[in-house]
Amino acid sequence: MTDTHCPYCALQCAMSITGGKVSPREFPTNRGGLCQKGWTAAELLTSPARLTTPLVRRDGELRPATWDEALDVVADGLRRLRAEHGPDAVGVFGGGGLTNEKSYLLGKFARVALGTSQIDYNGRFCMSSAAAAGNRAFGLDRGMPFPVTDLDGAGAVLLVGGNPAETMPPFVQHLRGAELIVVDPRRTATAELATLHLQPAPGTDLALALGLLHVAVADGYLDEDYRRERTTGFDAAWRIAASWWPERVERVTGVPVADQRAAVRVLAEARGAYVLTGRGTEQHASGSDTVSAWINLALALGLPGREGSGYGCLTGQGNGQGGREHGQKADQLPGYRKIDDPLAREHVQKVWGVDELPGPGRSAYELLDALGQPGGPKALLVFGSNVVVSAPRAAHVADRLAALDLLVVADLVLSETAALADVVLPVTQWAEESGTMTNLEGRVLLRQRAVAPPEGVRSDLDVLHGLAVRFGQPAERFPTEPEVVFEELREASRGGLADYSGVSYERLRRGEALHWPVVVDSTPRLFLDRFAHPDGRARFVPVDHRGPAELPDAEYPLQATTGRVLRHYQSGAQTRLVRELAEAEPETYVEVHPDTATRAGLAEGQLSAVVSRRGRTVARVRCVPSMRLDVVFLPFHFPGEGRANLLTNPVLDPTSRMPEFKVCAVRLEPV
Repeated sequence: MTDTHCPYCALQCAMSITGGKVSPREFPTNRGGLCQKGWTAAELLTSPARLTTPLVRRDGELRPATWDEALDVVADGLRRLRAEHGPDAVGVFGGGGLTNEKSYLLGKFARVALGTSQIDYNGRFCMSSAAAAGNRAFGLDRGMPFPVTDLDGAGAVLLVGGNPAETMPPFVQHLRGAELIVVDPRRTATAELATLHLQPAPGTDLALALGLLHVAVADGYLDEDYRRERTTGFDAAWRIAASWWPERVERVTGVPVADQRAAVRVLAEARGAYVLTGRGTEQHASGSDTVSAWINLALALGLPGREGSGYGCLTGQGNGQGGREHGQKADQLPGYRKIDDPLAREHVQKVWGVDELPGPGRSAYELLDALGQPGGPKALLVFGSNVVVSAPRAAHVADRLAALDLLVVADLVLSETAALADVVLPVTQWAEESGTMTNLEGRVLLRQRAVAPPEGVRSDLDVLHGLAVRFGQPAERFPTEPEVVFEELREASRGGLADYSGVSYERLRRGEALHWPVVVDSTPRLFLDRFAHPDGRARFVPVDHRGPAELPDAEYPLQATTGRVLRHYQSGAQTRLVRELAEAEPETYVEVHPDTATRAGLAEGQLSAVVSRRGRTVARVRCVPSMRLDVVFLPFHFPGEGRANLLTNPVLDPTSRMPEFKVCAVRLEPV
């Protein structure tokens, strides 16, 4: 029996593997619980869809090759393109499910072995807006700056744009003692558990947050002592919120005035309260400002930096937190250092033994959009992501991939992106390798190897080592043992905001609870004494409502929003191969109010075309009476013509560069 953690979401539920089967394990985050995905996680270890040999495209077809042949094809192609067009002719795209060791070595490989600035990852599609807002407000971004178990004592929780009852079910047990207020355009499984459900129109969360701040001040709930002693910038934020009186907010959002006042009253009068945000409020062209508005509300009520209350963000991907801390993001170096900070560059260069590093590159969608274009990358290496399904304006992204001279994908199955590649490299998965993950509360976890990988499969670390050596790098610069990589990561992160220097495999094996930053001791609760800005104060950030980048009109009268469902995860490349999950949720669907369906000439169970200005998705109609009349919902886990992201709008948040996944204008048509 081997103790490990689930391969899916950032709750990182504890489990054990015995004889190729999983069983739940007692742990603070999941307390012996698993969701349906976790219970079936081991099925993928023996899936017949598993890749076990490298594939190289010859005469238009992917054909088996040896590892040396495949790596030589990649290295030769990259050398040629770099010689012709410079180092930025090669791009690298990572994933928020990669271990800390892989994320770290991928960033090092891109910048040292390839010399390219063109590296980003799919966490830009998930966490970047909350990270930007957290950094602005607190000077540091750790999604949840307190242990999950602190929520057990909450009197009230405001959950905005999250649906953990489906996306991370064991998390819900931590909310059972609280009055739960849910903000979501849909009546989700989580909203069904709420004391109060606020159901705004998609893209109007910022207006709602401004309205709740207005109510908090007008109804006498502003914590004046906290505002004066622990924050700065309130007056500028209030000048904007002052004009968002509740009646105006109701006209914009559809949320009744009485519900706005009730939500603030519950939060302000609770014995301890938390504001939690998720992707639904973040994946917008104004996502950073929207999260800032929710943080402003939390600061006005005096919640952050106090034990028993606070603000937090529900990280989605398995290593969504650690994945953005150690260098696979375009603007960051290990330890959550900024790549344009001279001192940060000097520190990392010394650890890596190099004299220079490239500067910041393009963000995720901008990188994909530039592929094959003049001045853009001519080759792309993809590790742990399936952008053909997960990226916005997905058909355009597939066209850009097709324009490359060389596409290389490292994956454990032939995902939709891998199927387009020139070279496919079969790599290990969660139970076949050791490595650390950082969960949604900033706790560093050790996932230990439990089973041997299939013959012919190599780890991502082996792949990076093999390519780096072919580029003339010293073999020892790119280790293949995870613990050796982690020891270097400790030094590279030392002194950074995300300082892992005090974390070690030895301490993790002993079961120590280590929440970063860890120099010697763990920091489970951040900000109790001071925030991370130089003056120790949190910042109110003045923000105003702009609304969605694309509004409904006569041609596209409805608003589409997207999200995850219980049985699938991310692009579905893994969960769609698990029989139990695929049978329970075999195809994409569109949730729509029965009256809206009737007006479109549609009925329950009928196939519908959902059409936006960017594309057309075919989905089966599900009539849901609790849906808003002007909103439809699609899950984003399915491939082909069922891809929800054929519809979505790639317009970007100006700060986080997050695409506007959560709202676009559409119409429904019978197929």
